[in-house]
Amino acid sequence: MASLLSYVPLVNRLVAPRESHRRIDIPHVEVHAIETDPNKRPRTLKHLLRANHVNHSILYHNLQFDNHMPHILCSAYLLGAHPEHLYRIYDVESKSLEPWQDSPSEIIEEDWSDFLGDKRYQRAYVDFFEDALAMKFKYRWTKVIEEYVLGGKEPLVNCLIGGLGHPLIHLGYAYEFDNREIAMEALGLAATQYNFFHKYLDDPSYTKKSSFTSTSPAELLNKLANDDRFDGLFKDAGYENIEPLFEKHDALVLEYWNAWELADPVKQFQESQEAAVALLVATVPPGTHAYNFYIVHVLTSSHAVRILLPHLPAKFHLSVVRQWWLLTLAVYIAELRPKIDPDYIPEDLKGKTWTYVENRALDSEWAMDAHYVKAIRAMKEAARTWGDVHERYLASAVRFAGDFEGWTH
Repeated sequence: MASLLSYVPLVNRLVAPRESHRRIDIPHVEVHAIETDPNKRPRTLKHLLRANHVNHSILYHNLQFDNHMPHILCSAYLLGAHPEHLYRIYDVESKSLEPWQDSPSEIIEEDWSDFLGDKRYQRAYVDFFEDALAMKFKYRWTKVIEEYVLGGKEPLVNCLIGGLGHPLIHLGYAYEFDNREIAMEALGLAATQYNFFHKYLDDPSYTKKSSFTSTSPAELLNKLANDDRFDGLFKDAGYENIEPLFEKHDALVLEYWNAWELADPVKQFQESQEAAVALLVATVPPGTHAYNFYIVHVLTSSHAVRILLPHLPAKFHLSVVRQWWLLTLAVYIAELRPKIDPDYIPEDLKGKTWTYVENRALDSEWAMDAHYVKAIRAMKEAARTWGDVHERYLASAVRFAGDFEGWTH
């Protein structure tokens, strides 16, 4: 299939396309079937997700910001939030959101791909996918995903990292809660935030042997941090650096993108999750509290990949993980490659456990901050997935949960 990477570098050799269909075999997370659960807590979450879907657009503030309501509601729910807390989240988060606005026109089957990347069509895209859900797929939302995200010559799955990975993150929550409202919103985000990233996954010519290789994403990030070819590319850190980075220097980025060997895909994915946590926490010198708003998306999008992999056909496993790696490199370079120092993670937890971390997520002054709560949830799930014998995930979460004082950009 043309959209798949034709060759994936493995141990200094090129591997035939059929081998790129190797599965990253990790277990499913628990699916929370809130649609049919009669208890008050899941019922509350279901009603609030539906209310958000009906009342608030997925993009707002001049189409620049993403609606994070499902992310914080679901993350808080998974960390044990009671119905009253969920209602409070909804009330606080709603204050910054906006109502739906009509799109310039409707979208139909014959032209649905013509408006990809145009955020003005967010309402039209969600309407289009919901019409397909009802009339074509009998409310089986996973069939809509199969048709419009996984199907076609250049499937939307190859550009879920548009918009800082929000389509990817949203889709993860849809599967984790078997929720069609979140799924339709994820489709709308995938369509409206479709951008240049897709070509690197769709066009196999961009995947080529690099002049250096490593199975360790942490090792590659450390090498990148010290690569003077990136010095002075940008005066200031910021998300706005990403597009010019790829316009003018994509060959440099792709050298690192292709350098990551997925020799043992499960092990390399585990290491990528460890790197995502380190990027958020081990780049913050003690006493600075300087947790980066853009880098946290590297962690929360990694968490989404972890949720999605067991649900995706094997042929997409390596390409989705490599897509995350491309976003990671883009964000790291755009944020001027902060030093990653493992010594910033404390060894003495002073008796603090995951209970402390969860309580901070739900009861601290930052309990209404979607990205704070999501980051804690992502670290907890990574620890559960891989085990945490040396308590590195817990140590990172303890430091982040207690040290956080707001985001830097």
